[in-house]
Amino acid sequence: MRKFMKKTRVVAVQLDLDTDGFEYRKWGDTQTCKRGDWIVNNDGDVYTVDLESFARTYRAVGSGTYEKTAPVWAEVADKPGQIKTKEGITHYEAGAYLVYNEPDGKDGYAMSAERFEKMYEPVD
Repeated sequence: MRKFMKKTRVVAVQLDLDTDGFEYRKWGDTQTCKRGDWIVNNDGDVYTVDLESFARTYRAVGSGTYEKTAPVWAEVADKPGQIKTKEGITHYEAGAYLVYNEPDGKDGYAMSAERFEKMYEPVD
């Protein structure tokens, strides 16, 4: 796996309401958002991020704007598959990037090569 840093910012709001959360369909499966999780708009792609993952990897840079300060480790998938995330299951095609917030492959997700290459750059 190679190490990368995100070069784009996101707009996000925390679901800090008295709620049991909600479910939604994305990435070919059901995703779950819990109280305290974050609703993220990443250049028009809207999804949720687990409270702990967001707190550990993002920092505020303006009102409702955040940047990812932690590196990720990524590799290209050689065949289609699925990855279990903290929010649910993400299905991906061959050529997509499998991205991890931890160097040991924990806290992972998948994204298309086009989106990944637009948002991340390798760390030397």
